[in-house]
Amino acid sequence: MKLWAYHIAANKLRTTHILSVETESPTVKIFTFKDKQCARAKPGQFLMLWIPSVDEIPLSILDAKENGMVSVAVRNVGEATGAFHNKRVGELVGVRGPFGNYFTLKGGRILMVSGGTGTAPILFLAERLAPKTAKLVFVLGAKTREELLFMNKSKRTLGGEKTQLIATTEDGSYGIKGLATKPLERLLERERFDMIYTCGPEQMMRKVFDLAEKYGVALEASLERLMRCAIGLCGSCVIGRYRVCKDGPVFTAKQLRKVKSEFGISKRNFNGRKISL
Repeated sequence: MKLWAYHIAANKLRTTHILSVETESPTVKIFTFKDKQCARAKPGQFLMLWIPSVDEIPLSILDAKENGMVSVAVRNVGEATGAFHNKRVGELVGVRGPFGNYFTLKGGRILMVSGGTGTAPILFLAERLAPKTAKLVFVLGAKTREELLFMNKSKRTLGGEKTQLIATTEDGSYGIKGLATKPLERLLERERFDMIYTCGPEQMMRKVFDLAEKYGVALEASLERLMRCAIGLCGSCVIGRYRVCKDGPVFTAKQLRKVKSEFGISKRNFNGRKISL
């Protein structure tokens, strides 16, 4: 399919039925549906999900399979996500996508850092990369044990000899006590990595970026911003010179250096004004 035709197909709204709903944590559910277009997604891309009579929201893709099955993780944080959490198997939703760029699939020694629902695209990437890497270390963070997402799925994916899973919780209820960034400097001091991939709260990713710069490690980060159109027209997702939906959501360290005054510091609200993170 030619690129222009691909973009037209991706942006066309399709309707589909929810095939399964799983409770992952007290605030997060995993929804699975069938959509051939989004099933072609690569790790890091996102989709727009329409809740009829409510709103349309951007969601990272947790999994996409050749048989057309697509999964997303949704945290209940507002009106739209709350309405989606009330959806049941068989109910209708709308889908556009997949949109944006995606993570570069690198081999060698890989370090991944994620927090919250930002774990979804990183785990999607880990499943694709694990068989190809010399070593893969996955650092997964959350506030509490019950908010550590996809632990069973992560353990299955990272169960090989070349992989390592490190969990952190802010309250110390599981794994290392502290933020996901706490074990990073020790890891970077004693081991050499070829690439760091990260997704999660932006202030966390800024710390990961700063450490990657300090130790001279390549980095790719998936950013989240307010997205309305998903095709680069409305400008609501702007960070510096970039539109996150169109130029991202995955950015390299080289690109992030150009927006250091905003990355991890501020974002734009629904009125387009900059607000502190």
